[in-house]
Amino acid sequence: MIGEEIYSQKLQCGLPVYLLPKKGYKKKFAVYATKYGSIDSEFIVPGEKEPIKVPEGIAHFLEHKLFEEEFGNIFDKFAELGASANAYTNYTNTAYLFSCTDKFEQNLELLIDFVQRPYFTEENVEKEKGIIQQELRMYRDDPNWMVFLNLLKALYKKHPVRNDIGGTIESIQYIDVDTLYKCYNTFYHPENMVLFAVGDFNPEAIFELIKSNFDKREYKPQGEIKRIYPDEPEEINEDIIVQKLSVSEPLINLGFKDRDIGYQGEKLFKKDIMTRILLDILLGRSSDLYRELYEDGLIDDRFHIDFEGQRDYGFCVLGGPTKDPETLHRKILNGLTKYKDSSLNEETFARIKKKKIGNYVKGFNSPEFIASAFISYYFSDIDIMKYIDVLNRITFEDIKSRFDTLIDPAYHSCSIIYPSS
Repeated sequence: MIGEEIYSQKLQCGLPVYLLPKKGYKKKFAVYATKYGSIDSEFIVPGEKEPIKVPEGIAHFLEHKLFEEEFGNIFDKFAELGASANAYTNYTNTAYLFSCTDKFEQNLELLIDFVQRPYFTEENVEKEKGIIQQELRMYRDDPNWMVFLNLLKALYKKHPVRNDIGGTIESIQYIDVDTLYKCYNTFYHPENMVLFAVGDFNPEAIFELIKSNFDKREYKPQGEIKRIYPDEPEEINEDIIVQKLSVSEPLINLGFKDRDIGYQGEKLFKKDIMTRILLDILLGRSSDLYRELYEDGLIDDRFHIDFEGQRDYGFCVLGGPTKDPETLHRKILNGLTKYKDSSLNEETFARIKKKKIGNYVKGFNSPEFIASAFISYYFSDIDIMKYIDVLNRITFEDIKSRFDTLIDPAYHSCSIIYPSS
């Protein structure tokens, strides 16, 4: 249906490379990512026997440090080549990316080179701690981040997804040069990474460029990284967390803890799509519950719904600013039951499915969307090109079943931020 074709090769060093040519597109986009996120704080290095536990926030710290080279900051080099570069760390992966219209090959080599060239010294690591401390303090003052972070702390008792991606001001003090190199050498091996590019280019020429670059480097086979996560109980940690911050209006996030976990690949993909359809039916802008809450003045167009589903954890989150968080909380819980039968019907299900297909096809007009979606699903063994096939196999019975496994008030938590004055 979308008429796109992805070319792929696995290099001798173990790096998978995926290229999506987009004829006629001026913008080109590349992402180089590693399967290493904030939840990977305990692991066994390939070839070793003893697990090591590293400070919270070290994956994010590494992301910061890789942009610093011996000669200065790598952002300046991208700017000289007319590219816009960025990076992000989330719970499960870290990605480095750039977009440009010209000099794509030079920018691509720069991306590969700087990620493969760590430069950590005691002096620059200590300097970075001060920068990240400021960033963490800034996030502590961000009500939208705090209402979300508090929700995860309420939902989870042990799993590291409950921790701030950037760590804490205390935890980053324990990060040193040796630990950074230990994490870098473990998680930045090509076998644990992926390179994806999209734009109007010749895929054969780009493959050759990437292959030539990596052939100059000496990588030995790495083997499996054993990641260690604590056993998370099904039960939530707390019913509600309330905090006061300097905000003009209250904020609320409501979440349901997903207990149907343990999947990878297509099974996880199907659950992800089912959940997004379900949430759209229940609380999308055309739903009865959304309309009731909107007409009552409890929500506005900043109200959002989302789902995060990984192999070891999953949750949905919904919320936004409101004049009355307690009433909104109560009305959402009651409304999910009240409107279950009227909203969950085959006609609405068919309409939302068509909407999802439309959004997916439309997304392929955006190189950023394609790259972001590819990376976010790739490390879960999910092929985004199978989206429509998987979606078409989802039945109305699947959606009703998903409601029963996810929307259970006994496994929900609430986070509220009130104005401090």
